[in-house]
Amino acid sequence: MKHRAIVWFRQDLRLHDNEALTTALRMAEEVIPVYVFDERTFQGVTRFGFPKTGKFRTRFIIEAVADLRENLRRLGSDLVIRVGKPECIIADLAKDLKCSWVLCNRERTQEEVAVQDYLEKKLWSVGVELLYTRGKMLYHTQDLPMPVHHTPDTFTQFRKENEHITPVRTPFPTPQSLPALPNNLDAAEIPALAVFGWDDFAHDERSVLPFKGGETEGLRRLHYYLWESNLIKTYKETRNGLVGPDYSSKFSPWLSQGCLSPKLVYHEIKKYEQEHGSNESTYWMFFELLWRDYFRLLGKKYTNRIFLKSGPQNKPLKYLRNNTELFTLWAEGRTGVPFIDAAMNEINATGFMSNRSRQNVASFLVKDLKVNWQMGAEYFESLLIDYDPCSNWGNWNYVAGIGSDPREDRYFNILTQAKNYDPKGDYVRLWCPELAQVPVEKIHRPDLLTAAEKQQYKIGNYPKPIVRIDKWAQ
Repeated sequence: MKHRAIVWFRQDLRLHDNEALTTALRMAEEVIPVYVFDERTFQGVTRFGFPKTGKFRTRFIIEAVADLRENLRRLGSDLVIRVGKPECIIADLAKDLKCSWVLCNRERTQEEVAVQDYLEKKLWSVGVELLYTRGKMLYHTQDLPMPVHHTPDTFTQFRKENEHITPVRTPFPTPQSLPALPNNLDAAEIPALAVFGWDDFAHDERSVLPFKGGETEGLRRLHYYLWESNLIKTYKETRNGLVGPDYSSKFSPWLSQGCLSPKLVYHEIKKYEQEHGSNESTYWMFFELLWRDYFRLLGKKYTNRIFLKSGPQNKPLKYLRNNTELFTLWAEGRTGVPFIDAAMNEINATGFMSNRSRQNVASFLVKDLKVNWQMGAEYFESLLIDYDPCSNWGNWNYVAGIGSDPREDRYFNILTQAKNYDPKGDYVRLWCPELAQVPVEKIHRPDLLTAAEKQQYKIGNYPKPIVRIDKWAQ
């Protein structure tokens, strides 16, 4: 009798460096790849009422799943598609197909853990073993010089303890062929956007990239950024840009869904350095990969505390309110602060904004509007095409001053930030077109415009600032 194994794809939508797939091929003669669109993730809402997975990420994931299926078919297999509760669907498939094992990447945040724990119990009851593998991180936790619960509470300390001594393992190779699915197994169709309540939508031409999901596109972007364009050579100098496709790598959407392996990115950087030499920019790309690992380790260390208002540091933050009125003005880009409104207009139209913009809008919501940071984190969870639980909530912890930051009060002077990173107002004009005719000297200070100037520059109904902009000019 042939041994069968299910490989349950989760946030590892790729064939390269896929430990679950590699292990299954070693253990079983028949390997059955499965992806389940979890109805709670794709049709559920957050605590504050936002769709858990908005239209941008939903389409990106659908594209990534379609690409995975196509790549599997090229190797002789296919991808079994289902919609529902993974813990029930996977268990039923394993029982019906008389599988010996189910293999999947282990997740570490509450909702994902609940699913995999329930699945493990159901599989155990029918004599099927659930085997966990790894694939989200640069490092393997067993290679770290400390246990997870001793992860330092500052990134700098974590970096110093790891960057020169902890190895990054060689990625698993991409399989060259795969066994066919059992003849009686219906692979089913990939659901359309409409299944999850979304109408199809056009790409916004102002977007930094026409992001498309899938391993194929992720590998193409990696090759372009390092080898075709040589852009990595100046990454450190350009990474805080705001407009266009090339100011940063834009790897994050593909990393978040596992279309790109962080280990592969690291080893490509090392290969680049061997051929072209290392510099601050190539190091800085590695530095950003370290941050991803660090936030994931904090998620493991502090578990649900990263989602609580008081955060890992257990600070009460009583001054932050669930102020729906102020939050709505922020979320809809109607604060009257051009740099903030431009960023929120961008995320609303594309599901993406730069890291610089994210830090500014988060600081503004928490520090200036005194709104509960959890509302912002959930809004990002809903909209971001590159949403990753640990990175998103870890960054909001950081800005709110309850996470991994030695500084007691991290605060962004929005006007200074705007002048430093959008000195000519190009970003604001792109995303706040009603301000397109405002001259450089007043593009970030609409509060200084006279009634005659407002009419002259045709700013229309652009709102009055909900905070005093001049407080940042003092």
